[in-house]
Amino acid sequence: MAGIVVRPRARILHGHDWVFSSEVLKIFGDPADGDVISIKDGRDKMLGSAIWNSKSQIVARRFSHRRQDLDLDFFKRRITHAAEYRSRRKVNPRLHRVVWSESDGLPGVTLDRYGDQFVLQLTTLGMDQRREIIVEGIRAVFQSGATFQVANPENASWKLAPLSIIERSDAAVRGAEGLQPMTGVLRGEARECEFEICGVKFLIDLLNAQKTGFYLDQLSHYPAVAELAADRRVLDCFTNEGGFALTCARAGATEVIGVEMQANAIATARQNAKRNELTVRWVEQDVFPYLRAAEKAGAQFDLIILDPPSFTKTKSGVRDAIRGYRELHLRAFKLLSRDGILATFSCSHHISDAILSETISAALVDARRSARRLRRFEQALDHPVVPTMPETEYFKGVLLEMKPSI
Repeated sequence: MAGIVVRPRARILHGHDWVFSSEVLKIFGDPADGDVISIKDGRDKMLGSAIWNSKSQIVARRFSHRRQDLDLDFFKRRITHAAEYRSRRKVNPRLHRVVWSESDGLPGVTLDRYGDQFVLQLTTLGMDQRREIIVEGIRAVFQSGATFQVANPENASWKLAPLSIIERSDAAVRGAEGLQPMTGVLRGEARECEFEICGVKFLIDLLNAQKTGFYLDQLSHYPAVAELAADRRVLDCFTNEGGFALTCARAGATEVIGVEMQANAIATARQNAKRNELTVRWVEQDVFPYLRAAEKAGAQFDLIILDPPSFTKTKSGVRDAIRGYRELHLRAFKLLSRDGILATFSCSHHISDAILSETISAALVDARRSARRLRRFEQALDHPVVPTMPETEYFKGVLLEMKPSI
């Protein structure tokens, strides 16, 4: 097996699974991009097997600590282990993330489940080259009678047939691996997907919706926020398909406004509001100018939700991202009523809890407001975090209640 020798201070020696180009001491065996390679330290000790891509800054991504090929048996075992983990954690068996990349030992593979439809995203060259075998592994696990230790027997619908697999490999990060966007139906047929959250029925077009269909990492937070919405004026910023807006409307909010600049997302949100006979005022606009105009008009809200897309994908963009978060929170604090509540989230890996907290504090000072923290929001259990790989943790959030001036 071709492979590499890593430098003495390479992060893979400390539990990480990535090797950057600057950490390679020697290449042996002339590996082709996408090949499985071995990783060794300076004493010729085997550190595991990885997928290789010389065109990426991350040249090697380890998927096993021993010698291992990427064959069908391997993918079946990894996908089965991932599914068993979700079953033990009592996630919704019909609506969850099945595979979360390195967290499940499948670097660059994301798999979401919507009933009998699965959405696959591939973001690494090595996995992209093995698309067909991955698809066969998914089919084998969920159609061939694999048995899981199901935590919720009354909802034990882990295996369903027929099964459809849709590819949404259109994430920008594929560019770093030298890959072009890929979307389409790999198995079965794509159908509109219906599911229910907090009594609201959502109908989503998995081929054309945001990312892999829906923001499943927010599933446990919709009820937590919606239960605060009764008799309140609610503003849902970056509403996407209207998750928070619609669940708050269903919970008895007196007024709900959802702001989103993506036309197709707003169109889906409008359709779902109509289907559920819920009243929401949808605004197709960039959130920042909307907030500035609302402040100028003297608007007030009792509950504001901030759920923006990632403001930075790289360390170099952190400074600009902090400015964006600070401005966003400043405007929100100025629009909140005397005892208003803010639910704010960040999905930027490079924005840590500490950075987000400092940014919120600075915005409170700028707005001349004070607040109490009611709770933190954490990453969902179907998006597991690996402590030795900080990149697997990206999601964080805070629930704040404005503290009236005395």
